[in-house]
Amino acid sequence: MKLVRFLLFPIALLYGLVMSIRNLLFHCRIWTPRRFQTPLIGVGNLATGGTGKSVVIDYLLTAFKKKFRLAVLSRGYGRSSKGFVLGKADSTASALGDEPFQFSRKHPEVTVAVAEKRVEGVEHLLNQFSKTEAILLDDVMQHRWIQPHLLVLTTTFNQPYSQDFVLPMGNLREWRKGARRADIILITKTPPKATPADRDRIKQSLKLASNQSVYFCATAYAKFIDGAAHKPLVDIAIKKFILVTGIADAAPLVSYLKGLNFDFEHLEYPDHYAFSKATVGRIEHKAQNTFILTTEKDFGRLQPLISKKVLLYYLPIQLKFLNAQEEQAFLLQIEDQLQ
Repeated sequence: MKLVRFLLFPIALLYGLVMSIRNLLFHCRIWTPRRFQTPLIGVGNLATGGTGKSVVIDYLLTAFKKKFRLAVLSRGYGRSSKGFVLGKADSTASALGDEPFQFSRKHPEVTVAVAEKRVEGVEHLLNQFSKTEAILLDDVMQHRWIQPHLLVLTTTFNQPYSQDFVLPMGNLREWRKGARRADIILITKTPPKATPADRDRIKQSLKLASNQSVYFCATAYAKFIDGAAHKPLVDIAIKKFILVTGIADAAPLVSYLKGLNFDFEHLEYPDHYAFSKATVGRIEHKAQNTFILTTEKDFGRLQPLISKKVLLYYLPIQLKFLNAQEEQAFLLQIEDQLQ
């Protein structure tokens, strides 16, 4: 392991240097990001994935879609399409990408679109939907050609960016100091047993600027599952089932299900995994006639390929703040930008 780290260190330094030069060009306004009059709320991270960005977007949509005409713009990672694509009733996860498809399916009253170039994506949205009052930008931390009015950075409690390193030695897409661009730091996946001293330790390690707010939140799992039907979660544990995940960090979900003493076999795939008919065939063969449980993000990619759709279910999750005061402060900070 020491040899691997020794070999990767120069590559990481070179990668970090390239990112530093890029950020310097934006900082000095040699490259100028585009700023729009319509409020743009950005959600991003420094790490390569698994920090809960999509859960935050889902939370914001739920909290504000009844008060404001919202739109969501994402890159649509792993999609088969190119350019600007608008989410429609007949859209697929393949065309939109798994996370935008999830937003579109779960929040049909919200305009969802994908585009590699965020500036062009925002222009398309505002031209086609002139009454849009705010746009949520998904995974926008390193897309610096566009300037959000407020930027939310997500990082996990167990692996905050302050304890990480740039690629390929670590998981960071840029140096830690890039976090200074964020207005809000959301510490996600906070363990239930985390003490105030634990939270203070994390806050101290982040070396926050005076203008930055920090909030702690956790992942809350539903007591029911969805799919062919809506039923209690315990119904899936009648006998051993198959858990299928294609997300960056499945450990919290696995730990949660084990904590319920459920008997299951975990089939783990890479984040945004493009399930093929052959792969799904092997999953179904492994499952036989038992239930297949997956995440809400993976469900959109798996469901069209599963032959026995009555066996496929997903477990909904949502963002949960550690206390009501922090949640209220967070919501007010977001709403101030939307008005």
